Amino acid sequence: MRSTSADDATTRSRIRNAAIALFGRNGYAATSVRTVADEAGASAALVIHHFGSKEALRRECDEYVVAQVMGRKGELNDASASETMQRWLADTSTYRTEIDYLSRMILEGNDLGDELFDALVAGTETMLADGVAAGTIRRSDDPRMRAVIVTTQSLVTLVLERQLGRAIGESGLTPAAIRRMTLPTLDLYTHGLYANDAMLIAAREALERSVWPQSDKGQAKQNQDPDPPVKS
Repeated sequence: MRSTSADDATTRSRIRNAAIALFGRNGYAATSVRTVADEAGASAALVIHHFGSKEALRRECDEYVVAQVMGRKGELNDASASETMQRWLADTSTYRTEIDYLSRMILEGNDLGDELFDALVAGTETMLADGVAAGTIRRSDDPRMRAVIVTTQSLVTLVLERQLGRAIGESGLTPAAIRRMTLPTLDLYTHGLYANDAMLIAAREALERSVWPQSDKGQAKQNQDPDPPVKS
């Protein structure tokens, strides 16, 4: 049986935290068990003793980071996710390892990364609906799609952090970069980009005139999968 002493638990946590930092910074494939062990001040054999394999270590890291954002697994809290993300972005130096790891989760694609993204979309949709009800946010003909767009745009700051910072002369999401982003972002969401609604009207008319592929599911619609072409 594996030890469950306080020292053993501390060692396990130290290894996990080292793995989160390395996986987030260098990627899972580029990080070896030996590298994690060296970072944690342990041996590779001790890493395997605690986790069994590199993949099992990665799963525990995933679950830990998701729990930090969402709360305990099985009790995902959409409001908690939004608050956590805001706190992390307000203090990037303190939460650097979690931010890097979260970005990797979203980019590399795994079940927990998908679960996290879905929960962020759900939380955003709820937040926007609350704003519509309160009269502080405009209503939308497609609330789900709007929530997806807002979520993905928000995550761009994590995924493209290096390029975002480089474009304004900063080294990533520094406090100065976040401060500079604040007003332009709020201005864009508050007043929009276009000076009039000509583009919106043109796009709506074009979509209404479009001829969608025929389907045996009934009258074709823009969000309906078309049938495959019939071979001659």
